Amino acid sequence: MKDLQSVLWDWEAVIGLEVHTELTTLNTKMFCSCPIEFGAQPNTHVCPVCLGLPGALPVPNKAAIQSIVLAGLATNCEIMKRSMFYRKNYFYPDMSKNYQITQGPVAFCMHGGLNLEVSGPAAKERLHLEGTQPLGSDGFGAMSGYTTHIGITRIHMEEDAGKMIHVGGSSGRITDAEYSLVDYNRCGTPLIELVTEPDLRTPEEARLFLQKLRQIYLTLDISDCSMEEGSLRCDGNVSLRRRGSTELGTKTELKNMNSFKNLHDGLAYEICRQAEVLESGGTVRQETRHWEPGAKRTITMRVKETADDYRLFPDPDLAPYDLSDEFIQSVRDRLPELPDAKKQRFISDYGLPAADAENLSTDVELSAFFDKALRAASSKAVALAKPIANLLLNDVSAWLNASAVGSEALIMGSIAPEGIAELASLTLSGEISSKQAKEVFAAMVETGDSPLTIVEVRGLKQVNDSSEIERIVLGIISRFPEKVAEYQAGKTGLIGFFVGQAMKETSGQGNPKLINEIFTEKLQEA
Repeated sequence: MKDLQSVLWDWEAVIGLEVHTELTTLNTKMFCSCPIEFGAQPNTHVCPVCLGLPGALPVPNKAAIQSIVLAGLATNCEIMKRSMFYRKNYFYPDMSKNYQITQGPVAFCMHGGLNLEVSGPAAKERLHLEGTQPLGSDGFGAMSGYTTHIGITRIHMEEDAGKMIHVGGSSGRITDAEYSLVDYNRCGTPLIELVTEPDLRTPEEARLFLQKLRQIYLTLDISDCSMEEGSLRCDGNVSLRRRGSTELGTKTELKNMNSFKNLHDGLAYEICRQAEVLESGGTVRQETRHWEPGAKRTITMRVKETADDYRLFPDPDLAPYDLSDEFIQSVRDRLPELPDAKKQRFISDYGLPAADAENLSTDVELSAFFDKALRAASSKAVALAKPIANLLLNDVSAWLNASAVGSEALIMGSIAPEGIAELASLTLSGEISSKQAKEVFAAMVETGDSPLTIVEVRGLKQVNDSSEIERIVLGIISRFPEKVAEYQAGKTGLIGFFVGQAMKETSGQGNPKLINEIFTEKLQEA
């Protein structure tokens, strides 16, 4: 089988995504009052409504509709004032009433889109850049990436199905299981499905789009977006056509891509598989395929159903929706600052490098903490923005990754924004070195004391007295005449030796930058 790069040179991949997101931050299900709780004992959060028992009538969850409108506004969708729910009929044990309540041709959110920035190694998968905009230069004359627009066809509301557990066999699938169990706790959970236009052209673009969408949903606080727990799930539709052709090929749908890596790898494999079929004179079948991460391959699940197979018709138990301008505006007023806008603010207002602004803006807790630290810095906010960002993206992030509670520590106040601003100020002013700053941060986490208190108690204040440092420098120069001669003969790397000697004499508290400057000056004079 040919590799992806070789395939994409001759063929154009046409990719669309279907992203299913459970609204896990809500308290109750879509059409009943059963609680939403991941990991609860099986079949303990069910009722006649979500089980579809005779005579039980659904009552819509207003908060869920507010959440989908919020998602639509954040993805530049048109909010449709009039829409309705349909019944999607299918016979399978994960839905005991044998139909799923979903939306029909008109969803709550239609015709949106997001701009996608693709840079670094991810940009190299796209060998032909038609329809994109250059992102900028990498500083060496080469383009660092591109921007492309990904259209969003719709975001519609539906109820989630139950969870099937297949016992026995080696694959964990129904085909070789000894028996299957059904947990209906998830059944009826409000689920929004975003369907993109077939605008994606590489597996990396698909991965980046899903990551961007996840960041938006987390910022909106409508879901925990846990791919591990299944609250964020993604299916991919992919087809191939020869370069220059505008006619769409036959598509396959990929299931079980439950991580960003699996999404990329599953699409990459399917692109290469389809190319092999077509180049050997075969025909791609329209079907649903299952991605097997262990075997790194896709296999046939079933022949693709059509809309007719589901016998969609309006749900007689649910009246059509007429969303008022006031309702839509009330949801619009709840829109928080989104990651793209936050990134631009960090760059324009505080002069952060684009990479730092990107890393901060895509982490909800870290960016909120950054803003609090800047407010604590007050008039010094602009000057301290970069040092604070460095602390958050390095020391704080490393500590969070090693911590059992992760980013929850920021919310719980294990470290204070005021403390980080103070630590950044001490480092920027030269009162402590970057090495000492790491020691101070570790002590902050351990003791909860302020940076200034830790510096004073431990005697960590950096030596910045130029006359004292000059005295030490001259003493070292006089003790190592042979090293001085080697330096002056061109072995300038010895500056590290001289600085090291001075740091020893100051017990590691000398300002290394100042020491370096004075050594450079005095060695030229010696």
